[in-house]
Amino acid sequence: MEVRDQIDIEAPRQLVFEVFRDLENAPRRVQGIERVEVLEGPAMLDVGTRWRETRKMLGKEADEVMLVTALEENTSYRVEAESRGTKYETSYTFEDTADGTRVTMTFRGTPVSLAARIMNVVGVLFAGATRKMLRADLVDLKAACELQATSQG
Repeated sequence: MEVRDQIDIEAPRQLVFEVFRDLENAPRRVQGIERVEVLEGPAMLDVGTRWRETRKMLGKEADEVMLVTALEENTSYRVEAESRGTKYETSYTFEDTADGTRVTMTFRGTPVSLAARIMNVVGVLFAGATRKMLRADLVDLKAACELQATSQG
């Protein structure tokens, strides 16, 4: 499964990149995130930062441990996780636009175990919910970035 989305944010790229990387404030900025627990590295995402993120999914809490595997300052970063036989990779790129910043997000889920490959057929049913959740995250972060840009401007 692959989900790709982008959003334009009326804020400078450096500020947008900083807000997206800020784990400490993620639960206040993103409605879908219940809790974040940094396990390794800084709370301001960097290569090697590992954290546990708790979300409410389908009425239940779900934890995933994630790891930043690549980061280019103010340009991009990649986060990876492995859960229930599936490898997940989410990458974000940040580009200047005439009015601020365009963020492009790409999410991939690749089954690596036999059970996950079998469940991948069922997983197609959840693709819409995943797409909706990821879009909501982008919209929440856009609002946080624009609020911060306005308060600094």
